Amino acid sequence: MILDTTSSRQSAETPKKPQNQETMTLTEHLAAIRQAGNLSSASGAGREFPFGSNDFERVRRLIYAKAGISLSPSKQDMVYSRLSRRLRATGKKAFAEYLELLEHSREAAEWEHFVNALTTNLTSFFREPHHFPILAEYLRKIAPAQKQINIWCCAASTGEEPYSIAMTVADTFMTDRSAPEVSIFCSDLDTNVLATAAKGAYSPDRTEKIPPEQLKRYFVKGMGTQEGMYCARPELRRMMTFQRLNLLDPVWAVRGPLDVIFCRNVMIYFDKATQYKILARFVPLMRPDGLLCAGHSESFLHAADLFQSLGKTVYKPVNKSGKR
Repeated sequence: MILDTTSSRQSAETPKKPQNQETMTLTEHLAAIRQAGNLSSASGAGREFPFGSNDFERVRRLIYAKAGISLSPSKQDMVYSRLSRRLRATGKKAFAEYLELLEHSREAAEWEHFVNALTTNLTSFFREPHHFPILAEYLRKIAPAQKQINIWCCAASTGEEPYSIAMTVADTFMTDRSAPEVSIFCSDLDTNVLATAAKGAYSPDRTEKIPPEQLKRYFVKGMGTQEGMYCARPELRRMMTFQRLNLLDPVWAVRGPLDVIFCRNVMIYFDKATQYKILARFVPLMRPDGLLCAGHSESFLHAADLFQSLGKTVYKPVNKSGKR
């Protein structure tokens, strides 16, 4: 508040309240306080590191160019919180300094930390469960004609999704001695979570969504450094290969023909143009009758020339030959 001290007589008087303050309700007063706090936060006041709108836009450009991730304007506080750790680790005093380091760095290590920090890894066992009975039915359908079945899990994260796929595969072929070999290629952009996935060890709270009979069948209680954890059995782990993969890279380590691609809750981070480019690269890797499983909030209507919907966020490649 700025006080007017030009009149000695007025300064001696009792300060007058603003005209509307006497009638201001408690709710309005609290709202005013919150608004002032938001303005302070938006301007960077009280933060450990200077972080303005120019810094945020710079981060948005860098992560889009590197990983295709399109950050919405509402993610500014999230970006500050996650990247502040990298400023502390690198000894930088401002975001401008840190971003300068990134732009001129020839080493991949800090770029990896940068991408890892901005990658969201929300996952759980049998998340969006409707896909797994569909997968089991499809596996039974194609098994008689194939010696090898190949599945790609594009966003393996900490491993809950690919292990859910592996349990579904194991259950489907449990009594079939002539079942084909199944290979699950598990990739992710974030190397930290991928390392966790490769270990296949989970705390009890993480395994709560696994049905008890499956937990008993496919996991054992850990020992030593993994005491108190549930560890995936070898029959699951043998199916799986873990490798970092950026969907924007010009060359992918995965090879076809693929029977199933799980690309769930990945496309939401890309704009439509980037989604289309990735989907176009999926098609030649897949068998003509292969399945693509997407996240519940994802739709590929803009790529109807590439994939047709089978319902329940499941797609198949468009048959451009006209044959059935």
